[in-house]
Amino acid sequence: MADMRLAEERMASSDKDVAEKAVRRWTALDEDFHREGGYSAESEAGSIALSLGLAAKVLDQPLETLSGGQRRRVELARILFQGSSTLLLDEPTNHLDADSIAWLKEFLAAYKGGLIVISHDAALLNKCANKIFYLDANRSTVDIYNLGWSAYLQQREIDERRRKREQASAEKQAGALKAQADRMRYKATKARAAQSMDKRAARILDSIVEGGGREKVARIRFPDPVKCGKTPLMAHGLSKSYGSSEIFTDVDLAIDRGSRVVILGLNGAGKTTLLRLLSGIEPGDTGEVELGHGARLGYYAQEHETLDVTRTVLENMQSASPDLAESQVRSLLGSFLFIGDDVFKPAGVLSGGEKTRLALACLVVSGANVLLLDEPTNNLDPASRAEILEALSRYEGAVVLVTHDDGAVEALNPERVLLLPDGVEDLWRPDYLDLIALA
Repeated sequence: MADMRLAEERMASSDKDVAEKAVRRWTALDEDFHREGGYSAESEAGSIALSLGLAAKVLDQPLETLSGGQRRRVELARILFQGSSTLLLDEPTNHLDADSIAWLKEFLAAYKGGLIVISHDAALLNKCANKIFYLDANRSTVDIYNLGWSAYLQQREIDERRRKREQASAEKQAGALKAQADRMRYKATKARAAQSMDKRAARILDSIVEGGGREKVARIRFPDPVKCGKTPLMAHGLSKSYGSSEIFTDVDLAIDRGSRVVILGLNGAGKTTLLRLLSGIEPGDTGEVELGHGARLGYYAQEHETLDVTRTVLENMQSASPDLAESQVRSLLGSFLFIGDDVFKPAGVLSGGEKTRLALACLVVSGANVLLLDEPTNNLDPASRAEILEALSRYEGAVVLVTHDDGAVEALNPERVLLLPDGVEDLWRPDYLDLIALA
């Protein structure tokens, strides 16, 4: 485009030769641009954005005014639009509604380039994957399966059963050798043979490839809430705008002790923004947030901005729990799978799933009686997700939840729903569950 603009400028030259040369140059560039799809690029980009749930008006807004979910969609749209020979996608369905997920699956299934995808969305993998790299943490190895997702699951189960049989057989053989060695070692004429048998048994045991076993899972629980008054959190007349973009106006909310509330709204309706206002991280344009007697808030941010990325895992936890001894903090971190030197990693180098576990660990020691949870199941493997849903169902304090995960809502068993951007409050009804995936 820059070359075409330069040619256009030279076409206006008073020098006839320069102008004619510029015309020929512009014509050649225009043909190349047209052949490469340049004139349809804006339309194609708009179509991808719309399919990912980004309305046309959103595309004209500065990025800093968009919600976390909208920014993720913009980034995904940018990557898909580039049409690279290989796409590297890390949890691409996070923050997408049901329609956008369905579109993305079809788009990736038809994509002519290569895909390298990390995802906990089994339906996406079943649709798009034809080769699986399984990182086995128990065996510290990578298994490669030239299979689709469903066939891979079946073959992996067969392989794990085979490894367990081989392990049992090897252990039995090594045990027999050691028993024979024990019977022989006290006879002077057979001591050397016994030693040889011991070595053979040790080599057999060393060669054993451990069976699949049970994968490590974070033991997630929410804190026992400290005592508080009848209504620990209230908001009156909250409004928020970013520039000329009005997010919501005049929102009232009262969170009673032990109540369970879901915030619903389309992407960009201000769900995350409202939690930030309630937590005190960000001020509203109007209105006020009032804490009741004994209120203690625990805020889980989907972008993990409550973590200090310059500090280590251990230092983040110590800041959240200054009254605990280091041994207690490290023990708690161990239950969230931060073991050994893992606790000395800077939070900034952690994966999305690790940051999720660290942020949840910080909540555990908070003693909060009101939890403000923004997409708490994002980036979690299925086993860890099940743990957090169980913890959510057992928690006795109040919860204000923002999520695209209908399983999280079912675990919460909410009493009320707040609909944004209008700020309308209603008693929870089962038909609201149908809106969760669309939110």
